[in-house]
Amino acid sequence: MFDSFTIQQFLFIWIGIALIIFPIQLFVSAPYGRHSKTTWGPMVPNRLGWILMEGWALVAILFFYIKYFNPNIYSLLFVILYALHYVHRGFIYPMRTRTKGKLNPILIVLFAMTFNSINAGLIGYYLSKVSIYPEDYFQHWNFILGIFLFISGFVINFKSDDILIHLRKPGETDYKIPKGFLFKYISCPNHFGEMIEWFGFMLMVWNWAGIAFFIWTVSNLLPRALHHHKWYKQNFSDYPKERKAIFPFLL
Repeated sequence: MFDSFTIQQFLFIWIGIALIIFPIQLFVSAPYGRHSKTTWGPMVPNRLGWILMEGWALVAILFFYIKYFNPNIYSLLFVILYALHYVHRGFIYPMRTRTKGKLNPILIVLFAMTFNSINAGLIGYYLSKVSIYPEDYFQHWNFILGIFLFISGFVINFKSDDILIHLRKPGETDYKIPKGFLFKYISCPNHFGEMIEWFGFMLMVWNWAGIAFFIWTVSNLLPRALHHHKWYKQNFSDYPKERKAIFPFLL
């Protein structure tokens, strides 16, 4: 049986791993999606891989939250918000994508499932066993700002993904330059929105598990956005020069 002290020690180690991996990922792009490589071993269809990678987070958080169930209304709300994101990300989104014939390495799928098992498990455990929220928590500044940022980030992420999905007509698999919405300013508003979303979640849950998850999110998505931006510029001679990678007008 875990105790909160042991979990907190593990969390510090887990955050340390994210900080170590971050600079590595600035130079080595994760080999899935447009950066997919067959040299990473056996491959699975992109859609199946995505369902396994992202859908597993939903399974993990529900397992730990139900195992150590806490009826506190705020803990339940945070689990529901987390679950809603991964219902969309793990099941609805991959069924909408037009990626027929594209493959991802099984190894990357297993890495992602491990990542989601740990992060979702830690969040579920903290919300069940560690974090305590008062009845008037909805009046606290971090809850108000957090839920606003979470919803805003989700909308940005969803809208950006919707634009990317509809760049391709049925049967098409080639890449195109996305336009409109925040794509006017940055190459990856979908990643930008997701980072805002999980920063808001971190503020709401107000615990070390939320902090760890946000750090891991940035560690993964910021380098990936930079690689996407570089890929766009290398593959499209007419790519907008004023467009940044992830933060409007900055980076």
